[in-house]
Amino acid sequence: MYTASSSVSAPPRPQHRIVPAGTGPYLAPAPQAVRPRRWTGGTGTGTQPISGRIDLSGPQGAQLKRAIASVHRICPEFNPVQVLRRSGRSVLIVGTTGRTTAVAKCLLDHSPAWVERFQHEIASYRSFVRHRPPVRAPRLIAADPENCTLVIERMPGRAAALSRHPVEAPPRADVRAALGAIARLNAWRPPAGTFDAPLDYGTRIARYHELGLFTDRDRDDLQKLLHGLAHAGGRQGMGQFCHGDALLSNILLSPTGPVLVDWEHAGWYLPGYDLATLWTVLADAPLARRQISQLAQQAGPASRDAFLVNLMIVLTREIRTYETAVQRTMKEAPPAGSVPVPTGALAPGEEQRLLLRRLHDDCAMARRAVRAAVGTR
Repeated sequence: MYTASSSVSAPPRPQHRIVPAGTGPYLAPAPQAVRPRRWTGGTGTGTQPISGRIDLSGPQGAQLKRAIASVHRICPEFNPVQVLRRSGRSVLIVGTTGRTTAVAKCLLDHSPAWVERFQHEIASYRSFVRHRPPVRAPRLIAADPENCTLVIERMPGRAAALSRHPVEAPPRADVRAALGAIARLNAWRPPAGTFDAPLDYGTRIARYHELGLFTDRDRDDLQKLLHGLAHAGGRQGMGQFCHGDALLSNILLSPTGPVLVDWEHAGWYLPGYDLATLWTVLADAPLARRQISQLAQQAGPASRDAFLVNLMIVLTREIRTYETAVQRTMKEAPPAGSVPVPTGALAPGEEQRLLLRRLHDDCAMARRAVRAAVGTR
């Protein structure tokens, strides 16, 4: 949620990287070669200086005026100061409410899917007023589910990573703090009926199979694991409360401890969903991946199987997202040779393609782990 629009670059990395044994999702003994990537993706930030002015001119200015008006209807004392992030779907505005620094989030795209997601986020923050989670989260100031407007406290701290897929391995201390916060959250048991289950696993697997993202064997193997998990404890018995979007860019690190933001996917999942998300984005941190794999499997075969189901779904979602991004980039890119590419720079779309290649490699690794797990049942 606290993401900015600038990008972060990193120096070129070696052409080949060897993954230490045991870093795969199934603690595979054989090392896996992983191709290089240099993806900058979207970027994020925690606390930024409150300064500048808001441009209300032109068509976008008119849209921004409507957003600010919707904020003032629920929080009249909100004083807008700076646009933190703007996309085609939403806008984030930093401002003040009395002596408190706040962030207002307004939905611009009111299609049903985005409205549902936004309303889920508001419901999460309202639930936190009555039932505080074991991790720090922004305090709710005001909300309007009907008009999709949310005002929350702005939390201090820096993001654990500045992009969805960090281009460099984060410091071990940062990863350790993030994993600790996620572990505390996953162990939380809020009262029944407070949160729902945002992900229907059977429906999602069938959908990815229809789209050609899962093979027949993928579908059958995942369904076998789900069937075994149902017998192991049922959907409710195997449930775990998860953030649902546990990216490092959604974890702010402050002197008083980690802060989790962007709760629009929070709810009950199979165990290991948050760990699967972290494993997916930490390709350049093999030691962290090994630790995540060990955490995901320490409770036994059922925990391992749930983690692998989550991992296949998360990796496939990322592949689908970045395949769409590559296609869009190629359509918008100028003809080859019409624009000179600086020496050492990547051609348009190349960063996404490198990331996509890595995601396919990771998915193949997870697929082998799933088949091995099915073979042990």
